[in-house]
Amino acid sequence: QVLLVESGGGLVQAGGSLRLSCAASGLGESRYSMGWFRQAPGKEREFVAGTSWSDGTSRYADSVKGRFTISRDNARITVYLQMNSLKPEDTAVYYCAAVKRLFGVATNPNGMDHWGKGTLDTVSS
Repeated sequence: QVLLVESGGGLVQAGGSLRLSCAASGLGESRYSMGWFRQAPGKEREFVAGTSWSDGTSRYADSVKGRFTISRDNARITVYLQMNSLKPEDTAVYYCAAVKRLFGVATNPNGMDHWGKGTLDTVSS
């Protein structure tokens, strides 16, 4: 059974930083794409950033490029999202997700197989 556990969310002022972690278990030896999605009140869930465990590529949503950085610890099977220069519009519940994928990064939330419970990040103005 795959389990994704997020941590690190919270409240921060605009311009501040937060670091999210997602610890995965149960993935086995399969090749996965893991990433972060977010859902703001009244909006659809959207892709934020992702990384491929097989080819090492990473992708970002245009709205976070240059501000967010995704990284991973292969030994701990943990993915991190460093969020800098946060804006009030970054306020959302952030979810970690994973899907088996031979190459590249999955960006469609409908295509993800496994989800964490989410962590609320609030950016005050």
